[in-house]
Amino acid sequence: MPTTLVTGATGYVGGRLLRRLLDAGHTVHAVSRHPEHIRMTHERLLLFKGDVLDYDSLLPAMTGVDTAYYLVHSMGSERDYEEMDRVGATNFARAARKASVQHLIYLGGLANEEDSVGLSAHMRSRMEVGRLLRESGIPTTEFRASIVIGSGSLSFELIRSLVERLPIMITPRWVSIMAQPIAMEDLLAYLLAAIERPASTHQIYEVGGKDLVSYGGIMKEYARQRNLRRWMIPVPVLTPRLSSLWLGLVTPIYARVGRKLISSIRNASVIKDRQAERDFDIHPRGLEEMISLALRNEDQDFAETRWSDALSSLGNPKHWGGIHFGRRIIDSRRVVVAKSPTEAFRPIQRIGGEQGWYYANFLWRIRGWIDLLFGGAGFRRGRRHPDDLCLGETIDWWRVEAIEPGRRLRLLAEMKLPGRAWLEFECTPLDKEQGTEIRQTAIFDPAGVWGRTYWYLLYPLHQLIFAGMLSKIAGQE
Repeated sequence: MPTTLVTGATGYVGGRLLRRLLDAGHTVHAVSRHPEHIRMTHERLLLFKGDVLDYDSLLPAMTGVDTAYYLVHSMGSERDYEEMDRVGATNFARAARKASVQHLIYLGGLANEEDSVGLSAHMRSRMEVGRLLRESGIPTTEFRASIVIGSGSLSFELIRSLVERLPIMITPRWVSIMAQPIAMEDLLAYLLAAIERPASTHQIYEVGGKDLVSYGGIMKEYARQRNLRRWMIPVPVLTPRLSSLWLGLVTPIYARVGRKLISSIRNASVIKDRQAERDFDIHPRGLEEMISLALRNEDQDFAETRWSDALSSLGNPKHWGGIHFGRRIIDSRRVVVAKSPTEAFRPIQRIGGEQGWYYANFLWRIRGWIDLLFGGAGFRRGRRHPDDLCLGETIDWWRVEAIEPGRRLRLLAEMKLPGRAWLEFECTPLDKEQGTEIRQTAIFDPAGVWGRTYWYLLYPLHQLIFAGMLSKIAGQE
């Protein structure tokens, strides 16, 4: 199998492409400014510290490479991203030519050459990068994609944030601009298939899903699948510039990149050249399926996530109300005890039922009565056994969704809520000191604005109850 290089290996597309290339049997050189963030290990995966802005750092990774993917874009930078993209593409092309790379594959944005005068700086930069790579003389395959829909993609996150937070939206003109979104899985299929095609000439492919839809249409479909009622009031006077500033107020976590992305929406991003349909045996999904798939994948990713890893990577963030991961709100706390993980986990495994919840049991009872009043499970189910727990069984109004004896317990709430909720406990042995870290994490997936209102209204009470519970668990013998 050939050796393949992936730049942007810690990025959204690059990180997902890595696994697929390895599964297909390729030897992969992964280049990143922070290769330590690539947690994947494989005998055919070699990690390189490199930056496309530093020509010399690219040369070691290029050695022996047949095909190189260019998946870097500097839009998230606070500096002049157009100049950074220009320098990065030039360095990459020079290094690839020096290393005798046979094929370059680039992911750009869907725009048409005849619209170049009216294109945004963002889209002009994407097209310029493709031109600079082709000027290297190395056969270059350029994919031009519209909005990418997938769990974790910037476009999907922005749409999701707006729909989840705003029951009434004042929609500017760009919301009616047409696009041809593509599912993340279909985009990866194109990128992977391109490596198998003979690379003798330059080729530009326009790729997208089977549906043409406006940005507003994407929001409405997301709202429908999430059972959210949303009203959109079109206002023709709001320019992309003004609405991008407003975006920073509504979704501050995506403000810098989101403002640049929104400001770039001036022209329709729809396929005019159907060459990709003729050259690839790929049948892209429609909008309904791609949003449904993104939501399912997000739930699967969540089920496999260790929140302790994600939270540790953030250091010790101070956020009133919790930290946002996708559409979920996370509230986590930890304590260190001088016990083994098995000993620390023992009181966690006995939680609920006759044992109770260790702190403010009367408040848990009141919440159970309220839940029962509204048709929920309340506290009447108790638990099967005072010490033993099995996957799928109930504890009061919770159900055991995941359990690793002596290590981890995650409970799914089955009470009446404007959303979904989980409570997770993890016991992790400490490497450099005696004892165990007990981490308690409350996770809430709010259903629209009412779900968020519920979370923030009860957050002070949750802080009291969960902190007290963790303290009592840590003090149990």
